[in-house]
Amino acid sequence: MTDLDTLNALLEKIDTQAPKLERLDRYYRGGQRLAAIGLALPPEMERLQTVINWPALAVDSLEERLDVEGFQLGGDTSADERLWDWWQANDLDEESSLAHLDALVLGRSYVTVSTGEAADDPPVITVESARTMAVNIDPATRRIAAAARVWERDETDQPSGAVLYLPGRNVYWRRLNGRWVVQSDDRFALDEVAVVPLVNRARLAHRHGVTEMRDVMALTDAACRSLTNLQAAQEMLAVPQRYVLGATQSDFQDPDGQPVPVWEAYIGRFLALGNEGAKVGQLQGADLRNFTEVINHYARLTASVTGLPPHFLGLSTDNPASADAIRSSEARLVKRAERRARAFGEAWERVMRLALRVVGDDDAAARRMETVWRDPSTPTYAARADAVVKLFQAGLLPQEAAWEQMGWSPEYRRHLRSLSDSDPAVRFLELDQASRSPTGTPVDEVSA
Repeated sequence: MTDLDTLNALLEKIDTQAPKLERLDRYYRGGQRLAAIGLALPPEMERLQTVINWPALAVDSLEERLDVEGFQLGGDTSADERLWDWWQANDLDEESSLAHLDALVLGRSYVTVSTGEAADDPPVITVESARTMAVNIDPATRRIAAAARVWERDETDQPSGAVLYLPGRNVYWRRLNGRWVVQSDDRFALDEVAVVPLVNRARLAHRHGVTEMRDVMALTDAACRSLTNLQAAQEMLAVPQRYVLGATQSDFQDPDGQPVPVWEAYIGRFLALGNEGAKVGQLQGADLRNFTEVINHYARLTASVTGLPPHFLGLSTDNPASADAIRSSEARLVKRAERRARAFGEAWERVMRLALRVVGDDDAAARRMETVWRDPSTPTYAARADAVVKLFQAGLLPQEAAWEQMGWSPEYRRHLRSLSDSDPAVRFLELDQASRSPTGTPVDEVSA
C-alpha cells in the first residue's frame, strides 16, 4: 500500500467516525436537544426545553483530579528536570488537561512527538483530538502502525491539509487541484510511529476506548424530559386558577367600557360583580413534587453509575455531612481518578521515551520512568502537612520526597533547593536531623 493509499484510508476513517464523535461532543457541551433524542415538542413549548448537563459534570469531576506534576527516572534528578523542562516548553501543563478532557469525552486523544526546528531545540510535543485524527493499530504489537491528522479544511469542509505519521517519518500533504501533493517528508531516527494514544477505559477487544459519559447519557435524556415537563407544568398549572360563574362582560370593563387586562383582573384585590348569584372560586395550583422527585431519582442513579458524591448532584440530607463523611463519599471517585491516571500515565511515559529517542538519547533507564501525579483525593493542607512532617521526623522521608508529598511543583522545589543552599539555618536543621538518625547521617544521605 502506498503512502497515498494509507492517507486516503485514514481520512475516510476520520469522516466515518465524525458523526459519533460529534454526538459525544454535543452531550458534553449540553447541546443535545430534545428533538435529537426523540421527544417531539409543540412549537409553543420549544422555548421551555431544558438540558441538564450531567455528562459534563461526570467528565469534569474526573479531569479536575488529573494533574501531572513531573517524571521520575531512576533517581536521576537531572534527567527528571530535563523532561520537565520539555514539558514546560510545550505548554503541557495546559495542553495535557485538554488531552485528558478529550480522552474522557471522546474515548481517546493523541499525542505526537517530532523534532524541533533547531538541533538544540526541545522535541515538539502536541496533543490532538480524535475528531481530527485516525490511526491504524498493529494487532501484533498493539502499537500504532500509521496515523493521519487533518490540520486544514477548505470552505466546503473537505480536508485540504493533512499529515501522515509513519515509522520514522512525518509526511505533510496539501490538496491542490483535487489531488494530494507531498509538501515535505520529515525523517528522524525512530523505528515506530511518533504518535501515542491516551485511551479511556480500554478493553482487550476494544483498544479505542469509550467515553466516560456512556453510563450517564441515557439518564440525562430521561432527566431532560422530566425537566421539560416540569417547565410546561409550571407554566400552565403551578399558579392557582380562578373561575367566575354568573358574571357578565360588563363586570370586566373599566369605566370607559374598555376590557380590563387579564393580568389586572387576576391580581386585583377586589372583584366586584353585578349579579348577586355570581360565584368566584379558585383551583389550587398543581403539586410539582412528582416531577422533582423523579429528577432526584435520576440524579441518584447518575451518582451510582458515575461514582460521583451525591452532593455533586445537588442531593443533600437534613443533617449536613461531616468533613469525614464527605471525604468518604468521594472514595469511589478518587479510585476512578487513580485508574485513569494509571492509564494516562503510561501514555505520557511513552511520550517522554519517544522524546528522548527523537533527540538521540535512548537510555535504558527510561524504561523505568514513572509519571508523578498530584494526589486526586482532597485532604486538607493542614492534614497533609501534619502527615509529611511526622514521616520526615521519623526518618522515613528525605527532604526532597517530603516536598513532593506536599504537592509542590518541580519549579517550586527547585526554588526551595536554591534557598536551602544559601540559608545557614537549613544546615543546622540537617545536623539536628542527623543526630536523630540511627546512623548519625543526614536523612537525605541515608536515602541516597
